[in-house]
Amino acid sequence: MGELLGPLVLFAVAMTLTPGPNVVLVTASAANFGFRRTVPQMIGITFGFGSMSMATGLGLAGLIHAEPRLHLGLKYAGAIYLLYLAWRIARADAASASLRAKPVGFLEATLFTWMNPKAWVSALGAVAAYSTVGGDVLWQTSVIAAVLAAACLASVAIWAGFGSVIGCYLANAGARRVFNGAMAGLLVLSLIPAFR
Repeated sequence: MGELLGPLVLFAVAMTLTPGPNVVLVTASAANFGFRRTVPQMIGITFGFGSMSMATGLGLAGLIHAEPRLHLGLKYAGAIYLLYLAWRIARADAASASLRAKPVGFLEATLFTWMNPKAWVSALGAVAAYSTVGGDVLWQTSVIAAVLAAACLASVAIWAGFGSVIGCYLANAGARRVFNGAMAGLLVLSLIPAFR
């Protein structure tokens, strides 16, 4: 496992820093609500990704491959949830800055990550590529999950910081609507690879 740690870190950074549903969600949230109010979402995404990676390494991947209907059900449930969140982002406007409006929280973000096709591909790919046959499954899975979660947390913090900076330029209600519409559109587009 030791010789695979470097490549695993590179894989984790590449998979988590590149745009996908989680990145779009935190960028839009931080632009609309600020970095501090987005922290529970970032922690939920990180926890969701880490727990998904652990579950994948400990056998969930085999269950999903053995039962295609479960995979198909997860895919459609995930798509519906991502569309719902895209709708929420698109409907956010200048009024979202009020204290009554709130960003996606910890639990929603955790569920969001479990429904995210890119997160599944990343977790399944990491477990398949960076575990060894005959090795300590629990130890290897724990290392893989920890590396993926750490990279995920760094990524969402960077993208939330980017969103916070963008938010400073969105005081105009029209500009905020255009930005939110674009973020919602990107979230919907992120579903296309899952349905090819």
